[in-house]
Amino acid sequence: MQNYNSKFKSDLKDRCFNLGLRIISLCDLLPNKRSNWIISDQLIRSSTSIGANLTEARASSSRLEFKKFYEISLKSANETVYWLELLKKTNKVKQKEIDLLLQEVTEIAKMLGAGVIKLKNRNL
Repeated sequence: MQNYNSKFKSDLKDRCFNLGLRIISLCDLLPNKRSNWIISDQLIRSSTSIGANLTEARASSSRLEFKKFYEISLKSANETVYWLELLKKTNKVKQKEIDLLLQEVTEIAKMLGAGVIKLKNRNL
């Protein structure tokens, strides 16, 4: 069971890292306009925060702190969905690419949400 848990955490961390890379690449392709700068900035910040907070969780000094980092990761995933949806409505990017990113961040958010619920049920 420990081996599965370790692999799951590694896969989640890798997925978050790759999501951040994909979003950075997407934002680099946006036209150089003020509105795109703002959306890109927020989107890059929120998407890279997901994995960064998971990495911080590994160095937590307590279970409560560990749970808090997972909650922050979940909030960042939800924020990333918002910015992707906003970008999608601008029609400045291929809809298929946005849909793939939305699907990935939604799956990550569900995994994080399940983890947060599990941690809360342990009365941390």
